[in-house]
This record gives sequence, structure tokens and C-alpha cells, in this order.
Amino acid sequence: MLNVKKQKPLRMIIYFFFLLLILSGCWDQTKVDERAYVIAIGLDKGDNENQLKITYLITNPELSKQEGGSSNEPPREIITFQTNDLISAKDTANTVVAKEITYSQLGVFLVSEELAKEKDLIRWMYDATKDREIKRSTHFIVTKENASDFLLENQPKLETRIHKYFELILDDGIKKGYIPDSRLYGYFRITEADADLFLAIYGTAEENSSKQEHVDEDQFLAGELLTEGQTNTTQFSGSAVFKDGKMVGKLNSEETRLSIILNETLNAEDMLTTFPDPFNKKYRITTRIMKKSKNKVKMNLKSGTPTIDVTIPLYIEVLSDHSMANYAKNIEKREYLKQYLEDRITRKFNNLVKKTQEEFKGEPFGWSLLGRKEFLTISEYKNFDWMKTYPSMKVNIEVDIRFGDFGRQSEMPDLQKVRD
Repeated sequence: MLNVKKQKPLRMIIYFFFLLLILSGCWDQTKVDERAYVIAIGLDKGDNENQLKITYLITNPELSKQEGGSSNEPPREIITFQTNDLISAKDTANTVVAKEITYSQLGVFLVSEELAKEKDLIRWMYDATKDREIKRSTHFIVTKENASDFLLENQPKLETRIHKYFELILDDGIKKGYIPDSRLYGYFRITEADADLFLAIYGTAEENSSKQEHVDEDQFLAGELLTEGQTNTTQFSGSAVFKDGKMVGKLNSEETRLSIILNETLNAEDMLTTFPDPFNKKYRITTRIMKKSKNKVKMNLKSGTPTIDVTIPLYIEVLSDHSMANYAKNIEKREYLKQYLEDRITRKFNNLVKKTQEEFKGEPFGWSLLGRKEFLTISEYKNFDWMKTYPSMKVNIEVDIRFGDFGRQSEMPDLQKVRD
């Protein structure tokens, strides 16, 4: 008979190996090359009233492991089919796609403009909150055409890895202010608050046959920028405006930039744009516009007509001087330029505010968050009904410009001597 003292270490060894089996957790692992990673999801109206057309853009993980993209497999796969909801679509897709569908790497959520204008869009969108793999930080984009057509026609020339293409082009557009930083969590938060408008990225892969040259280069939407050469036709520019979860209009690139400046919750690092030179209308002044301090917003919401007074501090660097006005040295001309730019930019802000009040009946500037502080209780704020009251508010915009550099060239040459 074994000694009891000898049996105790033996039992401990058996228990130890048993725990190792439990803690290893390897039985449900799936290898990288056994999964189909969905990078983008596109939603379109279905053939039936209560169905959607869903499109998956699936990246090839094998390509990332091959230096220089030397794999013989294609870099992506696109599949479109009818579905009843966003969640069960994953299992349905596996009747065609051999690898296990996963949303873990999803970076872009696209909705066609046609579907975005449907009142029932929000019903479909809330499916995204039920799937744990769908991150709330996923970019939200509205496409001019069907989302399925957009994903098929989008053919980047330099970015073989499609997820990198979306990451680069969207991040750069957000930094420059041409598109808003629209995410799924913003769509849900603003829709549920029922006070503000939500701005989504607007894009298209269609070539607009009626493209026109824009003198003010910011006043265009995706698809309207004239380009030549051998490049991708896809453009991201401007924004789709949502009210109560439904698309109600669009803003061009300039209006989107102005909205970002007015909204303290959105940021653009710096914006390059041009203005007509006040001393020679043949030329335009290139400027860099930056926000280095917050807007000053004052509200009077309790007596008489509700009023919002906004002072916008802008830091502007003048980068070109084709008229040879020499703003760096000529103080009088510089002061005139300052007043000219303040008046012109203020007029643009006022036109945008007027458009939001008359056309959209709501504002995308985040002012309702500031307006809550003017009320003692939540019920008092709700009774004020910000969305309903905003169209009749009096909004006063004032722009305060401070100049930065005028370029490295402090003295302008004598143009007559140069010609001689």
C-alpha cells in the first residue's frame, strides 16, 4: 500500500496538469488565415421593403504577411447580397466565403444617399450597436451612389492594402477640414439627444460629367473636383446632414470647414485656402487658417428672442502676395486686409447659419450643449425645445483675426525692374 504522504504530491501533479488544460484556452482559437476580415460594410435599399442589400469589402490578411504584396491571391474580395439584418448577415455570407466572417477590423461603415434619406434608416443602424465586434469609433460615410457600386469602383492606385487607403485618405481629409470626423458613436449620440444635426462624411466614386472649375476652390462636393491623369476616381469632400437620424441635405467643403470652426467638439489642424486680393482682383491670396483658442459664445435664452453671440478667433498666415502689395511691410494695407478678411469670412458664417435655420431647421455646431448650462433643471431645458426654437433664434457672428507670418520674403521686388 502506498504511503499517504507519497500520494499527496502525486495528486498535486495531476491537479496541476488538469488546470493547465483548462487555462490553455486553445480549443476555440481561429488562425488569421482562416478568417475573412471585413474592412468596410456598405448598406443599400433592398429589393423588398423590409430588407437591405449588404456589401462586404474583405481584405486579404495573407497580403500583409508578404513583403511587397507578392502573394498570388487578390488583395480583396467584395460580396453583395440581400439580408434581413446586419448581425445574421455574417453567417449568411459564409455560404459563399469559405473563411469565418469577422467585423473585428471594420473601419468604414457606408450608407447610400438613397437609403440615408429613408426614415427607417435608424432601425437598421441600431443593429450596429448589438454586435460586439463593431467599434463605435468606425467611420460613417454616405455615398452618392449605391454603396455596393462605390466599393466596386473604388480602385486605389498606390495603396494595395485597402484598409490603409481608407485610413490615410480619411485622416488627411479630417485634418484639412474637407470632411467631418464622423463616427458611429456621434450618429447615435446626436440622434438620441434630439437637439443638434449630425454631419457625416460624403463620398463618391462617380465621375461627374457636369464638373465645373471652382474659383473658390473649397466650394465643391465629392465628385465635383476636376482631375486629369491616371488616378482613382473616388473623392471624399463635404458632408451629409442628418436630422433625427435621417439625411436632410448636404454641405460643400467650405461649409463643412466653417461648421468645424464653429463646433468646438470638432477639430481641424489647419486649413489652406485662398481669397481674392482686395488690391488686385486678378490675383488670390493663399492663406493658412488655424484655431489657437476657443470661440467665445454668449447666450441669452430666457428674455425676449433667444440670442447667441459668437466671437471666432482666427490665426491667419498669408502665404502668397501675387499683387505685390507687400502686406508684411505696409501696415496700412495689412490693416485693410484684416478688415476685408473679417468682413468676408463673417459673411460666409452668417450665410451658413441662415442655411441651417431656414433649410435644415437645426444646427450642427454643438451649441445645444452650451445652452444646457443656461437652465437650472433638465426639464426646463427640455421644455425650451432647442431643435424647435433654433430656427427663430438671433445669431450674431463676429470674426477676430490675428495675423501670423507673411512668408520668408520680407521685401517684394520692383516688378518694373524685373520686367526690364
